[in-house]
Amino acid sequence: MTLSWRTTVLADRHRALGSKLEDWNGMGTPWTYAHDMALDHKAIRTKAGLMDVSGLKKVHLVGPHATAILNQLTSREVTKIYPGKSAYATLLDDRGTFIDDCVLYRTGPNSWMVVHGAGAAYEVLAPATVGRNAAIYFDDNLHDLSLQGPLAVDFLAKHVSLIRDLKYFHHMQTTLFGCPVMLSRTGYTGERGYEIFCKAEDAPKIWDTILEDGKSMGITPCCFTTLDMLRVESYLLFYPYDNSQLYPFENDPPGDTLWELGLDFTVSPGKTGFRGADAHYRLKGKERFKIFGLSVASDKPVDLGDPVFQGDKRVGTVTCAMVSSVTGKSMALARLDVPCAVAGTALEIRGRSLHTAATAHTLPFDDPEKKKRTAVG
Repeated sequence: MTLSWRTTVLADRHRALGSKLEDWNGMGTPWTYAHDMALDHKAIRTKAGLMDVSGLKKVHLVGPHATAILNQLTSREVTKIYPGKSAYATLLDDRGTFIDDCVLYRTGPNSWMVVHGAGAAYEVLAPATVGRNAAIYFDDNLHDLSLQGPLAVDFLAKHVSLIRDLKYFHHMQTTLFGCPVMLSRTGYTGERGYEIFCKAEDAPKIWDTILEDGKSMGITPCCFTTLDMLRVESYLLFYPYDNSQLYPFENDPPGDTLWELGLDFTVSPGKTGFRGADAHYRLKGKERFKIFGLSVASDKPVDLGDPVFQGDKRVGTVTCAMVSSVTGKSMALARLDVPCAVAGTALEIRGRSLHTAATAHTLPFDDPEKKKRTAVG
């Protein structure tokens, strides 16, 4: 295992499934298992799968000034988020470019949990509490098990009352198999799913019981890299893998705008005064590229970093690609020149292992109206 400074208590379960626990975000994470990842993708799209996503960073921010701090640093009007509700938000630097995304969970009048990935959210939040009536602490005792897929609610309904009433981007404090948990109707798959936040000491029991009791329903353990397949279909970005930190501009420093990434929806209507807000609004209409989809004319996946051409001109770069285990279609996310980010534009991918035609495609590929993840009942 890569030397990491964070540890999941489920490490032995992952090793038993064939994982070498590669590093992500400082934690040994099951990037792959011994079985074919396509099976994991199919399980989540058609039944349900269980993932350990404890490598996400969980940060608690509490105190009378906590709400004001989050309102100043994130794109959401957080005063409208009530206890039991959450929201997807972004953080910008002073230049108005993206530095992280997160989910904000309001857990009480003066208490919040911020869950983020590999960006700079904690590094921005921590100094903002200095001299304020607020406290921040990083929580690696809290583990995050993600049960995702169309049958997730049916399984949980056998154990948790009122789970069918839990709305999208809402959460509840309850118990599962006798263990205290926070159940959140969120996830990173495009499916109806739930994140189970639990104490480290309870994670093995919850993991084992879900897989044992859910086996007859087809619930299986799924590796972390399955998220790459799911996110391509569902237009879910993964910092820094879709960003200029990996695909640098020739003349500009790293940093992408929300307009370029298609994340401008994370700014609450009319909100001003948050970090980077003035620059964010000035950058509208000045996009250097756009994240867009590619429908690939092949039965094979293209590779990350493959160049995209229109005629003799390079017009983009593939950032993530997959072949669906359900539809058999090959597709990709790409950073495209703005004129090419139009549905139906004929393009060509000239990759290391595959040269193939492609067509610009609107995002998301799967469930464009988001009916699955927002379903009621």
